[in-house]
Amino acid sequence: MSTPAVFDFYPGTAPLLISMPHAGTYVPPDVAARFTATARQVPDTDWHLPRLYACARELGASVLVANYSRFVVDQNRPPDNTSLYPGQSVTGLCPLDTFGDEPIYLPGQEPQEQEVAERRDAIWRPYHQQLEQELARLSAMHGRVVLWDAHSIRSVVPRFFQGTLPDLNFGTADGASCDPALSARLMAAAQADGRYTSVLNGRFKGGYITRNYGRPAHGVHAVQLEMAQCCYMQEHWPFDYQDEVARRVQPLIETLLREALAFAAQP
Repeated sequence: MSTPAVFDFYPGTAPLLISMPHAGTYVPPDVAARFTATARQVPDTDWHLPRLYACARELGASVLVANYSRFVVDQNRPPDNTSLYPGQSVTGLCPLDTFGDEPIYLPGQEPQEQEVAERRDAIWRPYHQQLEQELARLSAMHGRVVLWDAHSIRSVVPRFFQGTLPDLNFGTADGASCDPALSARLMAAAQADGRYTSVLNGRFKGGYITRNYGRPAHGVHAVQLEMAQCCYMQEHWPFDYQDEVARRVQPLIETLLREALAFAAQP
């Protein structure tokens, strides 16, 4: 596999930027050689999100998609690796273990401080520079912009939460990253659909991207949606996209994005 760009970027004209920081699967060969067999399957990927969100570009949204696996560097972690959930089990900027609490690296092959810094500069930083630039461009065009951080996760991950995760997990940093009117619109739309369970600021309140870039006082309103993968795909290897299942949830995704656009268009 040839080395991909750090990200794929599709500029739009609407006041909506969709970020997909964990959709990437690329691992450089020299890094993959140090991975365990489990880690080489990159199981904690937010699989197939560009396909699931196919309507986004049709709506005029800008879309930013990471190409490198979160196992190489996690675009949704602070650059200094500060914990997003103090006191709770979390994975880091260059994670050492999977969501299943299994080691990513073979014994003695973990990245050291210099390597972490190199990955941050070469992979993490360009993604965030593009994100910042696009938010500035859209803000200059529209005044008010919604940043939508798109994620997905297996519905059962005992390391992080008990039982089964709700289908739709909206995070707004406990209300700090966006106007409450936006989160109210999204929750109302999800509940009106009636087919999927939903929660606001439950186990997932938004990661670094939501918390860092959401600045409602300056017209940037950030929301994270962590979707249970059972809503659209096979949750275990080979992690296949399930067309029939996905088609049921895609209209709701489009409805939610239209609600975000309607909010952004308000004076």
